[in-house]
Amino acid sequence: MFTTIYALATAPGRSSVAVVRISGPGAGSALAALTGRPLPMPRRAVLTKLRNPKTGDALDDALILRFVAPASFTGEDVVELHLHGGRAVVTGVIEALATLPGLRLAEPGEFTRRAFENGKLDLTEAEAVADLIDAETTAQRRQALRQMEGALGKLYDGWRERLTRALAHIEADIDFAEDDLPGGVADAVRPVIAGLAGEIAAHLNDGGRGERLREGLHIAIVGAPNAGKSSLLNALARRDAAIVSARAGTTRDIIEVHLDLGGYPVVLADTAGLREAAADEVEEEGIRRARDRAARADVKVAVFDATTLPDLDPATLDLIDRDTVVVFNKTDLAKAADLRPDLSPIAVSAQTGAGLKLLEDKLTAYSADRLAIGSTPSLTRARHREALTECRESLLRALEAPLPELAAEDVRLASRALGRITGRVDVEDLLDVIFRDFCIGK
Repeated sequence: MFTTIYALATAPGRSSVAVVRISGPGAGSALAALTGRPLPMPRRAVLTKLRNPKTGDALDDALILRFVAPASFTGEDVVELHLHGGRAVVTGVIEALATLPGLRLAEPGEFTRRAFENGKLDLTEAEAVADLIDAETTAQRRQALRQMEGALGKLYDGWRERLTRALAHIEADIDFAEDDLPGGVADAVRPVIAGLAGEIAAHLNDGGRGERLREGLHIAIVGAPNAGKSSLLNALARRDAAIVSARAGTTRDIIEVHLDLGGYPVVLADTAGLREAAADEVEEEGIRRARDRAARADVKVAVFDATTLPDLDPATLDLIDRDTVVVFNKTDLAKAADLRPDLSPIAVSAQTGAGLKLLEDKLTAYSADRLAIGSTPSLTRARHREALTECRESLLRALEAPLPELAAEDVRLASRALGRITGRVDVEDLLDVIFRDFCIGK
């Protein structure tokens, strides 16, 4: 039997309201000890005074809610104490709960883990709880809500049900080969297996859309020293995130800022200026890191100094590809010159703000193209991708298997791989990894 756990379920610190959650078989008795009154009706909010059961000291006038198993978030008896959010109030209630027998402070993610273990959530829904807590943009919130409502779990469970039926037909063909079953039962499921392998391949071939949306689209600002990269970063971030200096080579390491562009999360990185002869080994390392970040970025912003036109930095030109936005900076200082329409550049001035809106719109369009949520839910974690890849490989082996017994084993392995994503089978070793990044109280 589970012990009874408790924790602050809202963010720590001073607030107007703080919620302390209690879950487990002793939740009701803990509430009775704090109030000295009979338990209220389930799902009915009641205002009552809380007291320390050991000393009798008043703790707060709180709004209390009681949920009876299994009709609660965790599937257990649950009590919520809606307190005034002062630190002294919360501390007093937590200390009072610590004196009660059979209660202990919850570990990070333990409420959500109990919801999974009691069948209230599958693993994809539990992961979505963490994603929803961490969501910083509209698109991240929408993806997390869709997953928490079960869209991803339903997709994978549907595939697993189809595999279960296919496996049943193959095993029937094996076990009753001498009986009067319809001919070619095992062969009849081959189109099902092939079709499912194709659906999984299409699901995997999404460009990492769901994972990128969780983590943010990576955009690297590259260019020669003194092209105005740091000024551009500060202008887009609307704060002084990077040091700006007229001296070349000021930026040595990667400087990152997180932005919300049209509801999509973006990680914008300022990099060291590109040049052949570095001033010292520190700048040389900075240039190496700049090239590495440019190679790994989803989108590059290639910045040129418009005052040097028609000359353009060759090292920056070499990095331009179809995933590059070309920017001519310092246009407020430049004389009339050829702006190289073949590069489709955006003319900006980080100093005056001219052209910045056009650049933001361009980067927002790139973000929407790569991160927009489609009609089919996207996989959101590396473990999903690994399990789906394993599942598809097993299905392809099943299609090539020379014996029905071998095909059955491969279909069984494919089904097991799908089950690991939602937590239907074989996941005990994954649970600590999945829940360890949750915060206490969730």
